[in-house]
Amino acid sequence: MSDSDLQPLITTIANTSEQTVPQVLLKLKDILGRKSVEDDRDLEKLKQDLYTHGILQYCSAALNYDYEKIQGGYSTVTQMAEILSTCCVGFHPVRNKEAFQNEVLPSAADSLISLAKILMDKAVEGKGKTGTIRHFQKVMDSISWFLKGHNRLIPQVLQSKQYEEIQLSENEEIGMISLQLLQSLIQANSAFLSDIRHGAVKGILDDIVYKLGCSSSPAAGRAATKTLLSIALSQRSIAEVIPEQYQGLDSLLKNDWIGKGFDTEVLQLIDLLYPGVSAREPAQDFSEEKVKAVCVIQAAWRAFQTRRRMKKLPKAVSVLQRSFRERRRLQETQSQRRRAEEELKHQVLLRRQRARREFRQRQLQLLEAVPAGQVNRFLGDLELRAAVMIQKVWRGHRERRNFQQQEQALRQFKAAVTIQRAALRFLKRQRARRHRLSPWKGPRGLTDARRTELKKQVDDYIALHPRSSMSAEGCRELHQRAQETLRQHLMRRDTERRAEQHRQALLAQINTDLELLMNAPALTEATEMESSVFLSRSAPVAMRARQSHSALLQAARCPWWKKLGDELSDPESVHKDSIDTELQRLFLGGN
Repeated sequence: MSDSDLQPLITTIANTSEQTVPQVLLKLKDILGRKSVEDDRDLEKLKQDLYTHGILQYCSAALNYDYEKIQGGYSTVTQMAEILSTCCVGFHPVRNKEAFQNEVLPSAADSLISLAKILMDKAVEGKGKTGTIRHFQKVMDSISWFLKGHNRLIPQVLQSKQYEEIQLSENEEIGMISLQLLQSLIQANSAFLSDIRHGAVKGILDDIVYKLGCSSSPAAGRAATKTLLSIALSQRSIAEVIPEQYQGLDSLLKNDWIGKGFDTEVLQLIDLLYPGVSAREPAQDFSEEKVKAVCVIQAAWRAFQTRRRMKKLPKAVSVLQRSFRERRRLQETQSQRRRAEEELKHQVLLRRQRARREFRQRQLQLLEAVPAGQVNRFLGDLELRAAVMIQKVWRGHRERRNFQQQEQALRQFKAAVTIQRAALRFLKRQRARRHRLSPWKGPRGLTDARRTELKKQVDDYIALHPRSSMSAEGCRELHQRAQETLRQHLMRRDTERRAEQHRQALLAQINTDLELLMNAPALTEATEMESSVFLSRSAPVAMRARQSHSALLQAARCPWWKKLGDELSDPESVHKDSIDTELQRLFLGGN
C-alpha cells in the first residue's frame, strides 16, 4: 500500500483531539479489511507503514482517553484494542527494532491492562453491566493474543498493579475471565512462571484457592481447578509447594467439587498434588437415617431464615419508602431552589436591562437639553462623577477588607495577651509555691577557705569594737525610760489622730459647700427648696450672716453724700476668737 492511501489517516491523527478517535477507527478498519484478503507480504508492509508513521503509537495512547465523552463509548476503545493487538502480533520491524521492542510494546501492554482495569471498575459499579462485561471479555482476549505473540511481556502484565486488582475482584464473571487468560497463557508457554517473582506467583495461587473455597458456581470452580491443574502440570516445583502452603485443599476438593460435572480434572489434580491419597474413597458413609436427619435440620434452618427475613420485610419496606420519600422531597426542594435562583437571575437581568435603558434615555434627554457648546463639558462631568463613584466603592471595599484583617489581627493580639497573662500568673504561682516549699539554704559556693576568711574578719571587727558592759540596775532603768517614752508617744498619737479626724471632717464639709455653691442656680431661677440647702446648720453662724447682710443692705440704701468722709465698717471683719468658737460648734457628720 502506498503512502497516499495512509495520508488521510495520518492527517486525522495529527489532530490530537479525543473526538477524532472514531474517525481513525473507521479508517483503520477499512484499510485492514481490504488488506486481510490480500497477500501476507502486503499485510506485513502495512504494519510496517503503520509503525513508521506513528499510527500504532497513536492507538496505544488512545486507549488511555476518557471514552465516556467520545462517540461510541467503550465499544470504540474495545475495537481499538483489538486492532492494536492484531497489528503488534507477528510484526517484525525492519527499522527501529529496539525502540519497538523496548518502548512501543511495553507501552501497549500497559495501555491494554489499564483499559481492562477501567472496564472492570465500570462493571463493578454497575454502569451498563452486561455491555461492560462483554467489552472486558474482548479486551482480555486482546491481551491474551498480544501476550501470546510477545511472551517476554507476560511477567510485566501479571506483576502489574492493575492485573492484581482485576485478580482480586469479587465479581465471579471477572474472576472467571482472568482465570481463562491465565490458563490460555500457561497452555501457550508455561516458562513464564519461572520468570515471575515469588510474591506474584503466591498471589495467583492465593486467588485460585480463594475462589475454590468461597465460590459456589460450578463454572468458577471448573475454571479455578483447570488453572491450578495447568500450573501444577507445568511447574513441578510449584506443585510440591501447594500441599504444604494450603493445608486442607484435598478435603476441599473432595467434599465441595466432586460431582459438579468436572470430576476428571478434580481427581487428576488430587492425584498430582497428593500422590499417596486415593481420591475415590468416600469421605464418609452416610446411612439413610443420617441423611434424613440432615435434611430435617437443613429444612428447619431454611424455614427459620425465611421467617426471619419475612419479619424484617415490613421494616425494610418502611425504610425503603421513607428513604424514597426523603429523596423525592430533597429533589423537589432542590428543583424549587433551582427555579427560584433562575427566576432571581432572570429578574436581576431584567432590572439591569431596564436600568441601563433608562440611563441611556436619560443621557439622551440631557444631551438634547444641553447646548452644543457645553456637551463636552457635560460629558466630562459625567465621567468625573462616575470615576468618583468607582473610587468611593473601591475605597470602601478596601477599607472594609483592611478592617477585617486588622480585626482578626487585634483578636489574635488580645488572645496572645490573655494567654501570656495566664502563663505569667501560673509561673508566678509556681515560683511562690516553690519559694514557700523550699527553705533558704544559704549562699552557694561557700568553700572552707572563704568560711575561714569571713570568720577572721568577724573576729577582727569584734576586737576593734568591744561591747560596753552594763549592770542589771542600768538595764532596768533604761527599760523604764523606754517604757515611759513609748507611753507618751502613744498618748500623743491618740490626740493627733483625733485632731486629724476633725481636720478631715472640716475639709470634707468645706468641699461639699464649695460644690453646692459652684452648682447653685441663679437667684432669679432658684426656688425655696433649693435656697434652703445653703442655710447654715449653726445658729450663731446664721445669726452673724443675717446681721452682716442687713448691714450691707443699709449701707447700700444710704445716699451718697452720707458716705462721704465716713468709713463704713466691714461687716465681714469678725474677730478670730469668735470664728474659732463658731467653727467648733458646726455640725460634723452627725457628731
